[in-house]
Amino acid sequence: MSNEVDKTHHILPQDQPIVYLDAGTAFKGLTEKEKLYAYFLSKASWTGGLITLLQTSPESGPIFVILHKLFQSESVSEFYTAALKCGFSEEEINALYVYACGIFSNAGNYKGFGDSKFIPGIDMDRMEELLQLSLGWETFESLWHKYKKAIYDLSPGKTCLGYPPHGCTTYFSSNFTAADNDIVQDRFKKQLELYNTRCFKTEKKGRTVYEIRLASEERGEVTVESTENIDFRTTRGDYSPLMGEVANYLEQAIPYAANETEQNMLKAYVESFRKGSLDDHKTGSRFWIKDKLPTIESYIGFIETYRDPAGVRGEFEGFVAAVNKEMSKKFATLVDNAENLLTLLPWPKGFEKDKFLRPDFTSLDVLTFAGSGIPAGINIPNYDDIRQTEGFKNVSLGNVIPASYQQSNTPFLSDSDKDLLQKYRVTAFEVQVGLHELLGHGSGKLLQKQADGTVNYPDTLIDPLTGKPPTSWYGPGDTYDSRFGPLSSAYEECRAEAVGLYLSLEPTVLSIFGHKDSDAEDVLYVNWLSLAWTGICSLEMWDSKRGWLQAHSRARFALVRVLIEAGVATVTQPNPKDLLLTLDRESLKTAGKKAIGDFLLKLQIYKSTSDIKAANNLFDTYTNVVEPWIDWREIVLANKRPRKMFAQPNIIRDGENTILHGYEPNTEGLIQSWVERFDNCDFIYDALISLTNKDEHHFVNSAEGDKKKSA
Repeated sequence: MSNEVDKTHHILPQDQPIVYLDAGTAFKGLTEKEKLYAYFLSKASWTGGLITLLQTSPESGPIFVILHKLFQSESVSEFYTAALKCGFSEEEINALYVYACGIFSNAGNYKGFGDSKFIPGIDMDRMEELLQLSLGWETFESLWHKYKKAIYDLSPGKTCLGYPPHGCTTYFSSNFTAADNDIVQDRFKKQLELYNTRCFKTEKKGRTVYEIRLASEERGEVTVESTENIDFRTTRGDYSPLMGEVANYLEQAIPYAANETEQNMLKAYVESFRKGSLDDHKTGSRFWIKDKLPTIESYIGFIETYRDPAGVRGEFEGFVAAVNKEMSKKFATLVDNAENLLTLLPWPKGFEKDKFLRPDFTSLDVLTFAGSGIPAGINIPNYDDIRQTEGFKNVSLGNVIPASYQQSNTPFLSDSDKDLLQKYRVTAFEVQVGLHELLGHGSGKLLQKQADGTVNYPDTLIDPLTGKPPTSWYGPGDTYDSRFGPLSSAYEECRAEAVGLYLSLEPTVLSIFGHKDSDAEDVLYVNWLSLAWTGICSLEMWDSKRGWLQAHSRARFALVRVLIEAGVATVTQPNPKDLLLTLDRESLKTAGKKAIGDFLLKLQIYKSTSDIKAANNLFDTYTNVVEPWIDWREIVLANKRPRKMFAQPNIIRDGENTILHGYEPNTEGLIQSWVERFDNCDFIYDALISLTNKDEHHFVNSAEGDKKKSA
């Protein structure tokens, strides 16, 4: 019985919600040149997004090929009709369709939010009989037989992402441990950041060989460095064919760029993707920062480090979006007020950047977002050396926010709070995203000490927590991600969320977004209520054996615990199957502000001074799941709704015209969007399979028969 319960947690529901990401109005406002620019950037993003499959699991690439070939051979509706005639139930067919949507939306068979594996909701043998009905069966039959056991494998180490043997990852070989990662990071911290790398470990004649692979079109060995018993090999050519195709599309976009800055940005990206140089990608990012208020906004590369077990290697991501001018005016006003708002944060001036690096902050309607999931806002680039001294950009993905809240389920609240949440949730979240991205991720200084002893802070600086000068800092080659490692993402998301709560108490902020008087008070209340509510619901992303499975969830749980400790939030259990969250509205500006302010001060000081031990202790205190939370988690799980999947449009060429083609918000529409997304399918299939085959010996049980090959 327990095995069956475990299995159900790894099956996407039959009624999986799907929403359409509408960008039609924004696209209509573009010129033909701008549409062509967006077209080629989207091609680059979707092609690069396929790399995420290979970064997720050993079987994700082949699964994608199987499903894409299935639905390319005949329409979704035609296959459905044929399957019904052959005796398959609607539930069985829908289970296949929902699984396909999950693979396409999450860029693999592990959830983009939560990192847990999902399998088809139809038994393996029955699934095989269903697939055999496809007109394209012969083109993917061998793949199915090779990977079907891996598709359904829920054995220990296969249910979630992480270091083997407790989790699955393709960032490393299966024999690579956290200790190995420390060795590699220590070796390369002064000469190579690891965003665009993977690492594979082999043992040869008593020597350990670490191959650090750079993602690039060009192949070949770059350097070999040796110690007494270790060889460090740096090579080019990871994901080679896909990286080359991304570069080709970016080159085709250059003639349609709006200005020389955009052209130089794309040229630098092309150079990076062809040769594997992260410095070239940084050069492109610098041009991107300088490209002020573009009509078409885009960023592409190895960006977020959430899914690397070590927290330092980036997952491939690419987005293309058109500016929403009305909402962007509000964010521009927020930027205008940023320097004054930064002074309201609870840390001393010496722990803030010496100069506020005024960024772009725009609201965008997403045309394309390729990766394992779509966020509501982004603050990039993530390179510390650029963010600290040169600048960054903030974007709010405006059409994602309202789409995300369609068909929302809000248990654990009173009827009056549900009504308020329903009325103000989108507008409150727009405020929170703005503060989170601009003044959360965009604030704070990292104290650095160079090899010659020079520091980037005054000798008179005093740590407000100790009353003494700082005793720790970032050394040469250190970055926030490399120092904080697996903790880095959750910790930084918590800091940014706390900034959003803290500064949303300011009337100036609310007025910038058009909220005044009682309306402003309601938006403020809903912002705090929504955060506390999501903090409770975050329990679904915690597991008794694996701990926290998602960075944002852990961050929000920490904050609701802070509010409960301060007496601002209360959670009760009115009956065995329900919880009730209440928020003391009158105390938000007093006890609430003090509690979040004190917590935020600690978060920032520990980050600034690279005090990993104190940061871990603080975060463990507030995210350790004990009773009654362990019992309450079962109630949360019983009430949870799956995350929504987005059916995204495609930008296509129709003769001389460039158009945005939309799809219905259902399984058929989402699948069809992926079928029509690529015009070079054979190349994509060959690339995914050849790259998978090249690496499969590095991973345990990635396909049937691998043990024999390894032996």
